[in-house]
Amino acid sequence: MTTKAKFVVGITDHMIGTPDLEAEVLGDDVEIDFFGSTDEAQFSAARLERLDALMVWGARLGPQSIAHLKRCKGVVRYGVGYEKIDLEALAKAGIPFANNPDYGTEEVADHAMAMILSLHRRLWEHDHKARGYRNNWQVNSLKPLSRSNPATAGVVGVGRIGTAVVNRLKPFGFRILGYDPGQPPGHEKAIGYERCERLDALFASADVITLHCPANAQTRGLLNADRLARIKPGTIIVNTARGELIDLDALEAALRSGHLAAAAIDALQQEPPGDHPLLSAWRAREAWLAGRLVITPHNAFYSDHAAIEMRRNAARTIRILLDEGRLRNQITVSS
Repeated sequence: MTTKAKFVVGITDHMIGTPDLEAEVLGDDVEIDFFGSTDEAQFSAARLERLDALMVWGARLGPQSIAHLKRCKGVVRYGVGYEKIDLEALAKAGIPFANNPDYGTEEVADHAMAMILSLHRRLWEHDHKARGYRNNWQVNSLKPLSRSNPATAGVVGVGRIGTAVVNRLKPFGFRILGYDPGQPPGHEKAIGYERCERLDALFASADVITLHCPANAQTRGLLNADRLARIKPGTIIVNTARGELIDLDALEAALRSGHLAAAAIDALQQEPPGDHPLLSAWRAREAWLAGRLVITPHNAFYSDHAAIEMRRNAARTIRILLDEGRLRNQITVSS
């Protein structure tokens, strides 16, 4: 005899197949309504009104959908970022929201470190130029090329992932600066970095700048033309956080002038990326940029293990909400 489901949980869309792992975690008393679309306009009002909870992958969630979440006890995003979620509309509707920060920390930190070390050693430039070497070989060393132990790495955002990056930087001998006004005094002593009270002080000293902060009113356009002009000449920038942190026009100018040595980016403001002179030069492997700009398709978070962890953790958050009325990892609207 089949037991009638006690709860209905909606899943807007999914990057990886059907929501079988979620069903396993949520249990037999949960009916999953899989919308299978990132287009919010396609979400049926009648289906939304049935939901006791909603899980969101890549879809936007705005007032038009939230107005129909009459029974919904909570909304959970599979990922960490929530720029596409209207938190104010959810708050007005009395629906709590949570993200999913406890997955993929190792993957993003490893990805950032791979970018840092590869750009610091100028590996991609060597690879590009070595294709043309015919009559000589080993003498073609790129300069300048420094050791890691006299270099300074600046970590902007020393939360879960930033801390994991700090721990990975230490064995290579980098001097490590950190900027994060959200961390309490003494955090730097516990983790092992030098705290910068001002972001500009970090920018003036760092040979490598790696970004690990959310996109919000304080951080959007963090690296604009003015800031990039004030960084140390020859700096490397790595961004595995949010595309909105870097102004692409300013980044192009800094790379063209040579003021910025190189950049590696995993997140862009528009994805897939549209037309932009910097991106066109990157696609064409133009000689001035070759090996100096590395772009990966917003997959720093990914490993086979992390993909499973992400899905299980998000579903577990919903299961706890349904059982206990408690939403872990809850995000509140700033006043």
